[in-house]
Amino acid sequence: MRVIKTQVVPRVVFIAAITPLPVFAQESNTPKLEELVVTSSRIEQPLREVATSISVITREDLELKGYTSLADALRTQGSIGASNQGGTGAVTSLRIRGEEGFRTLVIIDGVDMSDPTGVQVGPLLQNLTNSQDIERIEILRGPQGFLYGADAGGVINVITKTGSDGISGSASTETGADGTQNLSGNILGGYETLDYSFSVTDNTTDGFNSRTDDTVLQDKDGAENTTLHFKGGWSMTPGLKATLIYRGIDAESEYDGCFGTQDCLGTTRHDTAKLGLDYSRGDFTHNVSYSLTAVQRDYFSDGTLSYGVEGETSQAEYVGSFAFSENQKAVFGADYQKDKITATGSEADQNQLGLFAEYQAGFSDALFITIGLRHDDNSDFGKYSSYRASAAYVQDLASGNTLKYRSTYGTGFRAPSLSEVAYNAGPFGNGMSLVEETSEGYDLGVDYILANGTEFQLTYFDQEIENEIYFDLLSYSGYLQDGDTSTSSGVETAVEYPLSDQIRFIANYTYNKTEQSTGDIRVRRPKHMMNFGLNLALLDDRLRLLANLRAARDAIDNGYIPLDDYEVVDLSANYHLVQGLEAFGRIENLTDEDYEEVTGYNTRGRSFYAGIRYRF
Repeated sequence: MRVIKTQVVPRVVFIAAITPLPVFAQESNTPKLEELVVTSSRIEQPLREVATSISVITREDLELKGYTSLADALRTQGSIGASNQGGTGAVTSLRIRGEEGFRTLVIIDGVDMSDPTGVQVGPLLQNLTNSQDIERIEILRGPQGFLYGADAGGVINVITKTGSDGISGSASTETGADGTQNLSGNILGGYETLDYSFSVTDNTTDGFNSRTDDTVLQDKDGAENTTLHFKGGWSMTPGLKATLIYRGIDAESEYDGCFGTQDCLGTTRHDTAKLGLDYSRGDFTHNVSYSLTAVQRDYFSDGTLSYGVEGETSQAEYVGSFAFSENQKAVFGADYQKDKITATGSEADQNQLGLFAEYQAGFSDALFITIGLRHDDNSDFGKYSSYRASAAYVQDLASGNTLKYRSTYGTGFRAPSLSEVAYNAGPFGNGMSLVEETSEGYDLGVDYILANGTEFQLTYFDQEIENEIYFDLLSYSGYLQDGDTSTSSGVETAVEYPLSDQIRFIANYTYNKTEQSTGDIRVRRPKHMMNFGLNLALLDDRLRLLANLRAARDAIDNGYIPLDDYEVVDLSANYHLVQGLEAFGRIENLTDEDYEEVTGYNTRGRSFYAGIRYRF
């Protein structure tokens, strides 16, 4: 794979529903409803008290699935669909409950991973890898993330490992189809008041022919990705801790069809840094932080730079909480964000101030309610208030079984991006003034959790977007705005059932009905999505196996072109060789299913991967 290195000066910043259990239930001694999550209200809460639709993916689950891409691991969850335009490193969109990927907030250790240079500001999913430093992932579905200023899709919260006394870590190497080579390492530890975690991931692949219309040259479109992550903490005094986080992504991918040539290359440099202070005393907790994101993207045609853009997001934030009593608590805070982009011959910026508060109350350890409000003031688009209300009721049954009823209602908004505004105002734009999009939605759910580890979940959701912004694909005049309403509604179901001490059945199914204001189906949203899996532990847990069938039905693409229905079978295995050493492998697309997620782009055929992991 030919590599073009751009002159990028690294930025160094110095600043003074459907929840799978862990791989096997016996790995955790924590009762299901007492498991702590932080994403719903930005402070730790047991699932018993949480009404929002939350999923949790554990480190063990990520390792057994084995996927290199974080998006591939996420798409096995209920209500999550993904569209990939040609393999590793190619543009990837992830949709939760039928909403666009840019309406979903992805954060890693509290740092927003959105790309300010994007046409719609959202995460670059294709550059986020399943690195060994990830401890767990929490997924909040729907327009319920008002405390983050999140839009209708939800929040994906990636939490990495934190060091402790001593030194530990892991290293792995993997090889496989299409010339794939993956290296990963993680070291973490601590001493007295200090802790640290450092990881590096380096992935390369020759790729495959991404375009279906490339029937002559049929060249491979490869990709490379190197990701560094550091997290360090200093407990300065009892109750006061400083944390410094840095993540750097250096990625490039080949693609076809730029200016009539197949020799196209895109490069991305994505740096994020955050300094935070946590202080707790008595019934109060406080967190103050400042973060900075810098992204530079360049595109080359036949080895010559054809387009470049860079952007920066800075954010100052405060989050506090106060416990009025054992059963009553308030969460409150403020954030100030400034976005800036620079492209050839132009520069633009905007800023936004947000204030938020939520009241939480519990009654008899059975009924839990929250009421919250957020107010945003955007420098270009004015003021907007959003809110969320939720309620959960837990009914403890005989024999240790539990029923949990839950409901939420929330709203959100998205200001037009700098790129959308700039394009319309530019020489090729239509001059149309855009206003903010608004969203609202609710869900109703019930969870039935049995003492033997069996879990059933059923959720109905309904949400809508007003003033949706979209690109004019007929005359390419720029960005238009639908003054009416686009909707997404459906049902999420899930079951996890232990067939025996060694075999566990896991499944989720989502029915998702989407409509544009014209009544047409929204593109690339399958009406039916499902995953069926078997999880096996054999040879005294030395061998662990996972088989997963992922299927999608009834989706269309732009121009009302029907997309393929498909069923993809993936197999993966981990085998414990000796203390600290294990072998792992997987087969993706076992049946060599031929399908397209985006019209005109191939998907990967049957692929084999194998590797070794060492822990110390």
